[in-house]
Amino acid sequence: MAQLGTLPDDDAAWGHEMKWDGVRALAYVENRALRLVSRNGRDITTAYPELYAMAGATGGRDVVLDGEIVAFDEAGRPSFGALQPRMHQRQPARIAQLVASVPVTFLAFDVLHVGADPAIAMPYVERRGLLEGILTPGPRWQVPVWFAEAGRTALESSRRLGLEGIVAKRLDSPYRPGRRSPDWTKVKNVATQEVVIGGWKPGAGRRSGMIGSLLMGVHDEAGRLIYVGHVGTGFTEAALRDLLERLAPLERPAAPFADVVPREHARGARWVEPRLVGEVQYAEWTDDGRLRHPSWRGLRWDKPPQEVNLAEARRAREGRDGTAEAG
Repeated sequence: MAQLGTLPDDDAAWGHEMKWDGVRALAYVENRALRLVSRNGRDITTAYPELYAMAGATGGRDVVLDGEIVAFDEAGRPSFGALQPRMHQRQPARIAQLVASVPVTFLAFDVLHVGADPAIAMPYVERRGLLEGILTPGPRWQVPVWFAEAGRTALESSRRLGLEGIVAKRLDSPYRPGRRSPDWTKVKNVATQEVVIGGWKPGAGRRSGMIGSLLMGVHDEAGRLIYVGHVGTGFTEAALRDLLERLAPLERPAAPFADVVPREHARGARWVEPRLVGEVQYAEWTDDGRLRHPSWRGLRWDKPPQEVNLAEARRAREGRDGTAEAG
């Protein structure tokens, strides 16, 4: 996994890839069959039947690939919002409808195993060469281009294309399963933060009977859920209905936050068990630890709430993320 940071200075030691705004997944091709596993270990194969044929694109070899499942908008840009209806979907009839209206693409960026042979100890640049020789591109899967010794060119290209940013990877770095390492550094054009939903406030006016805003938290070093603000923009009506349905059975009598929620937001709030993770886009972190001008992007089914912590948030607050680099 990548750490949040800025563009490395020693350009010649790094390769650079686009950062794709989707869902991370491992693709296991075994006996010409595909199995997709999310970052938190869930089998998500049935949700993406248009990817099944990728099992025939590895030359008959059993492989394990790392990549991102992405949905594109009408302009051809990755859209996390467009991907939302596909995530966590298990109803065959609904999946068939979504395949037609919101097809996904698997963007492979690493290879972990070929047959019984692990590739994780190989340097990144060698794994990339191996990957490009193994996976034949198809209608719904690709091996995206990468940039060698051209970090600023890659970052500028990502901005011009309206992408989230880039991931810089040391050319000599191995693949470290389950670890977050500075050898993979994500440089963002847009500031985003994963948050845990701890409650919601009822809406008024046209949102009467619906969610008006969500109350958000992030875990501190001691594992306590700390209140970081509320978000009331960026929702579609369908998203609000879905959230209300998912939050209703999680209701609890008291706030799950370890600190005090400001009175104006606590008054009338409906508290919930902190089990759902979402993602917001925001302008900045304030000095008192709040997200300024957050906008909802969607639920993150690929990350457990315990992993949403202040470590990356602190990097953003200190100005070391890609937002500062992009400015």
